[in-house]
Amino acid sequence: MINRRDDKVEHILQVQQVSKKFSSKQALRGVSFELLPGKITGLLGSNGSGKSTLLKIIAGLVHPSAGIVSVNGVTVGQHSRSMVSFMPDRPVTESWMKVSDALKFQQDFYADFDQAKAAKMLEFMKLRPQDGIRSLSKGMNERLQLTLALSRRASLYLLDEPIGGVDPVARTRILNALVEFYEEDSTILLSTHLITDIERIFDDVIFIKEGEVVMNSAVEELRLHHGKSVDEMFREVYAEC
Repeated sequence: MINRRDDKVEHILQVQQVSKKFSSKQALRGVSFELLPGKITGLLGSNGSGKSTLLKIIAGLVHPSAGIVSVNGVTVGQHSRSMVSFMPDRPVTESWMKVSDALKFQQDFYADFDQAKAAKMLEFMKLRPQDGIRSLSKGMNERLQLTLALSRRASLYLLDEPIGGVDPVARTRILNALVEFYEEDSTILLSTHLITDIERIFDDVIFIKEGEVVMNSAVEELRLHHGKSVDEMFREVYAEC
């Protein structure tokens, strides 16, 4: 990826010492990092590492037990939700809908939904407005969910496992769409445990294990100073933890 960083630009996202505990399970432990505009950042970790919980906290859907999260300087809550577009790991659509129904629902719910951008993305994704969601394959459904998320004019896009369980063709289409339709003044934070196929689109990566950040680095730094790919470094860091 091309480095689009501008050091004069304020952080879009700030996560400061965030912890989360569910009953006896400590899901997150003192997580801190910041994201600038113009970046695609990978949030990488195995299943159960705390990725989804962290994304839900940033989206304002789950309250942290401790710590502060802010988007564009606004503490996460009701006022920050209009700045954040969240694609959860489960579809936000209903099986009875057509693709056109899903777009209309999104447009009615979010004032920043861009119908023209959505139409372009549908064409790119090879989806038709009249397609029934019930008839879509998992890969096609993931394409639709990404279309709904990226068609909002948000500052921060949170994508939870957007390529999980899809075939290689759908995976390639989704990754190409991220690059093609990404707004360069915004930021994408994308969680995944499938690193090999997706690392080409990342500017930065955050490794998380057992609720803790164990590495936060620019991809270029890994390649230049460590001589390793993201996947190689991920395997090494996890082996040492």
